[in-house]
Amino acid sequence: MTERLANILITSFTKILMPGIRVTIPLTVCSFAFSMVLALFLAIVQVANIRGLKQLSQLYIWIFRGTPLLVQLFIIYFGLPSVGVMLDAFPAAVIAFGMNLAAYNAEVIRAAILAVPEGQTEAAYLIGLTYPQLMVRVVLPQAFPIAFPSLFNNLISLLKDTSLASSITIVELFTTAQQIAARTFEPLAMYCEAAVIYLIFCTVLTWVQGYVEKRLVWEHKEGDRKGLRGLKTGV
Repeated sequence: MTERLANILITSFTKILMPGIRVTIPLTVCSFAFSMVLALFLAIVQVANIRGLKQLSQLYIWIFRGTPLLVQLFIIYFGLPSVGVMLDAFPAAVIAFGMNLAAYNAEVIRAAILAVPEGQTEAAYLIGLTYPQLMVRVVLPQAFPIAFPSLFNNLISLLKDTSLASSITIVELFTTAQQIAARTFEPLAMYCEAAVIYLIFCTVLTWVQGYVEKRLVWEHKEGDRKGLRGLKTGV
């Protein structure tokens, strides 16, 4: 029994890993990229206090943070066809995951933008920068290091949430584990193996996060040192 289980685990590892590389990772990357574009728009609309759009942005965030991701996924994939909108499983998942995560990322970005000292904004306006130039050249570069840890944590959570895509027929990492478990009658072993692969992916992302955070801290310190040297030399 032990030898049979060991053989199943060895042969199934690659079979579960490959859909994780071919489907789970691309699904995560596409969904996160979509969420960031939408989140940036939602955050800037709120910070700029654009009447009407600000209220719509807050309504969007309230709805998507207050309803389950699985329900949103089912509405987009199974519900929209009833009103004539047909989507394949992968783009439906990207839209659902991206729209859900955008609600969370928007609040992270908004908070990071508000954390930038107001003096920076006032100085930018004094030298004649427009609002778009202010955001691109002054505010967002300073807000990014503040938002990065929370945004990356959301990325790691998204990677795990993609297992929900199995519910709309996407054959990703977890779906493959389910299929092998049904054939081998070893659900505990297969689900544990899937969990280990998810853990490997998340560990790699955690290492990347730690490295980038150290780089951001180092660049911030270097900027401070250059500023101090400039003050001392009068440059």
